[in-house]
Amino acid sequence: MPKLPRITAKELLKLLGKLGFSVIRIKGSHHYLSHLDGRSSVVPIHGGETLGVGLLSKILRDCEISKDEFVELLK
Repeated sequence: MPKLPRITAKELLKLLGKLGFSVIRIKGSHHYLSHLDGRSSVVPIHGGETLGVGLLSKILRDCEISKDEFVELLK
């Protein structure tokens, strides 16, 4: 299993948008995302900071995206 790359939250939002996720609401710095099939997650946007590995793993799990799929989408 590959290591997760270090990306910013804005980059993750763009990637999830390509997969069909849309921002349903924003509360402070937290963007709530939802997909038509019911998957959802929350992405905190804090400037240009990169997301921690644990947080990124949790978001991917919420979105039901495997680490392998995620790495392939970034290429």
